[in-house]
Amino acid sequence: MSPILLNGIGTVNDHSEYIEPEVPFKNPQIHVKNPHLDTMEEDILYHFNLGTKTHNLPGMFGDIKFVCVGGSANRMKSFAQFIHQELALPGNMDAITDICEGTDRYSMYKVGPVLSISHGMGVPSISIMLHELIKLLHHARCIDFVLFRIGTSGGVGLAPGTVVVTDKAVDCFFRAQFEQVVLGKVITRSTELDVGVSKELLQCSSELEDVPTIIGNTMCTSDFYEGQGRLDGALCSFSTEDKLEYLRKAYNTGVRNIEMESTVFAAMCHACGIKAAVVCVTLLNRFDGDQISTPHDVLVEYQQRPQVLVAHFIKKRLGLIV
Repeated sequence: MSPILLNGIGTVNDHSEYIEPEVPFKNPQIHVKNPHLDTMEEDILYHFNLGTKTHNLPGMFGDIKFVCVGGSANRMKSFAQFIHQELALPGNMDAITDICEGTDRYSMYKVGPVLSISHGMGVPSISIMLHELIKLLHHARCIDFVLFRIGTSGGVGLAPGTVVVTDKAVDCFFRAQFEQVVLGKVITRSTELDVGVSKELLQCSSELEDVPTIIGNTMCTSDFYEGQGRLDGALCSFSTEDKLEYLRKAYNTGVRNIEMESTVFAAMCHACGIKAAVVCVTLLNRFDGDQISTPHDVLVEYQQRPQVLVAHFIKKRLGLIV
């Protein structure tokens, strides 16, 4: 049985699997793939506490050129304050307010042309945020922007503190794809990220001190413990050697770090033609252990490294650094 064309937007194969078609990284315009949006009188971005009727989205967000998302609300507020300082913007950085203060789901801060948003932990949480973020950028008519995920991860064969710029986001089978069940069918989307942005970030890292950076594959899992081969969870069904064998397989396929958001992030950005990058620091080498026992002050410095790298990228793009 041949694949069936679905309204020109993809195919379903013999196993009821929908395969998302390729979309080039174009940006300036977002390719929002939902014809129903055009028929809606109002679009309520529920988890942001924003809407097309209640807010002037083009006026509020139309000048955005860089969007940075990360798991922790406190970390993304700190990043917004850091960017405010790095861009030497007027006003008090401590006076930056949460645009989404009417909800406790996500936090959002706007600093000049930079938007900083928290996404929580795991694929479901970041997926909800990305749907509303992409629609927000669409309604605001944003063009020529870059979207970053900045965060932490477990390293695979890397020294703690190494920053990994994701080449390919892969699943737990090391496949560069994201699968989701929709209406009883498995949707498969590519997790390709923009190569140009990755190379530009790597070049930026060479201009910084104490931000060791590589490009490598990032494995995304649905769990922090068993799903990542940890031996220290409440449940564990495998041996130490089983864990190490799996990590060796991951390493041999090019995986250099593990986290819980990259595949859906890459898939949604790719499907909408958004230039994007995943930039995560490693907090430990998983070959050496499972628990994060590094002193707090060292961890804080590690967590700042992706922020420093992305800030340098932004300043170069804005012409503030030659």
